[in-house]
Amino acid sequence: MSLPLENIKVLDLTRAAAGPFCTMILGDLGADVVKVEPTPKGDMTRLWGPYDHGIGVYYLSINRNKRCLGVDFRNEAGLKTLRLMAAEADVVVENFKPGTAEAMGLGYDAVKASNPKVIYGSISGLGRTGPYGTWPGLDQIAQGMSGMMSLTGQPGGEPTRYGVPIGDFTAGMWCALAITAAVAQRHVTGEGQRVETSLLGALVGLLSVQGQRYLSGGDVPGQAGNDHPTIYPYGIFEAKDGPLNVATAREEHWQRLCAVMELEDLLDDPDYATNDTRMQNKDKLRDVLNARFRTRDAIDWTKDLMEGGVPSGPIYSLDKVFNDPQVIDQGMVEQIQHPTIGALDLLANPMKMDAMEGKSVRLPPPLVGEHNEQVLKDYGFTGEEIAALANSKAIGAEAGENT
Repeated sequence: MSLPLENIKVLDLTRAAAGPFCTMILGDLGADVVKVEPTPKGDMTRLWGPYDHGIGVYYLSINRNKRCLGVDFRNEAGLKTLRLMAAEADVVVENFKPGTAEAMGLGYDAVKASNPKVIYGSISGLGRTGPYGTWPGLDQIAQGMSGMMSLTGQPGGEPTRYGVPIGDFTAGMWCALAITAAVAQRHVTGEGQRVETSLLGALVGLLSVQGQRYLSGGDVPGQAGNDHPTIYPYGIFEAKDGPLNVATAREEHWQRLCAVMELEDLLDDPDYATNDTRMQNKDKLRDVLNARFRTRDAIDWTKDLMEGGVPSGPIYSLDKVFNDPQVIDQGMVEQIQHPTIGALDLLANPMKMDAMEGKSVRLPPPLVGEHNEQVLKDYGFTGEEIAALANSKAIGAEAGENT
């Protein structure tokens, strides 16, 4: 079975995090992604430590399933090469500061003029238009301006960022989803289109019930720590060996929790009769539950609670995550050979599709300019033209990286 986006040619002009995460998803789905990196150093994330054999692990984490073309963006011959490639691509993706792609002759209007069927994806920090349209945007800035940081952290504490750049990655996911939808629509209409999102928009779009609380009732939610903002008991509790998550999302969960913990007397207590009263008395209820939870290890409680119909689970550090038998069984890590590193473990794409045949990592994160000749031949350049580009240093690779 062919991969879903097989034969879709993606010219990837992105760098840093949001754009590369988007194009990595497209590559996972089978698209031929050509990642264009500036010579001589390549994508800035190659230099973001820590490092594996001199390559930033940040880069390694979001650039699988791509081929790399190294281009000098200050060389007119290099830019002309990219314009010619954009005219042949099915999809072009960029995440430059608004106006930068246009200045290079690689903006949507210029690419569409030579390639009317192109699907052109853009990711900006705060949106391409509006009073902040020209501002650069980084993940933490978007986390703050979206309200996400105001909802995260302990009550009364300082606003807190997520442990991963969630603005970058969700923007990349939204953009990848929009691109795949545009590819499907082009099969019907034969027309391309511009698709775009921003880090700010991606996070505002995730506010869900918290955002609706304000839109419907003018409520401004604050930090709830590790407790659910409207349901209890739903959060972290204290097992004998460490923290434990328990989530009684429905009334029947609460009843089952009391049964498994042999605390049925709580069901007759008016302080805990409804979710509203449990929320009002949650500090007292937490003390009662924790006294029982502390008698056993988290995984033991998890087994009994899950079998009893109560959603629960231990809270792992990453060493425990990657050694967990369920994570291993589900193939959440895949190994591939890297030309410099050798055997390289990478996170797998969590989407399960028959077309993927159980494996999502097909190409290792590339070296700078590793596929110059191969890529340009695939885009119709002759050997003489490729040699001329190399001689003029319009294309190239970082010294020593391919040795």
